[in-house]
Amino acid sequence: MTNFYSFHGTVTLISDFFTGQTGKGEGCYKLISVENGLGALVNFVVSPTTYFVDHVMVAVGDRVTGYYDGNAPALLIYPPQYQALVMVKDSPYQNVKVDNFNSELESSDGRLRLNISPYTQIVLTNGQLFSRYPANRDLIVIYGPATKSIPAQTTPYRIIVLC
Repeated sequence: MTNFYSFHGTVTLISDFFTGQTGKGEGCYKLISVENGLGALVNFVVSPTTYFVDHVMVAVGDRVTGYYDGNAPALLIYPPQYQALVMVKDSPYQNVKVDNFNSELESSDGRLRLNISPYTQIVLTNGQLFSRYPANRDLIVIYGPATKSIPAQTTPYRIIVLC
């Protein structure tokens, strides 16, 4: 189970990230700097395995949320630098939650419960259908309206299973 933390803000810089490997790895890693509007800055290291929701292209000026493993070791530098696991570009038409969901399909923070319908698309990161029940897994949940209850309940449009 990954302990997902997030940081939300505006992309201020995108540059190549040098990993120390020469040859095939050059140009495959990016450093995306995100500023939250209150002076806090985070650098996300984006690798070929970082999942971008809807496979969108991110540019300077975009509002994004970066998700990283809060239990992973991090360099003690400023600004903080995290390995991005999932990146989400803001959209007015959808909400996104990245978390571990239990057997009741409730998020680990207790804020969102999923009600799966026959129309909910459940897929893997490679776009292929996921054939099992998605409980007790790390999920990217893409949804629209939710109730104002605690936990909020929603019927997701799409669930992406992080295997």
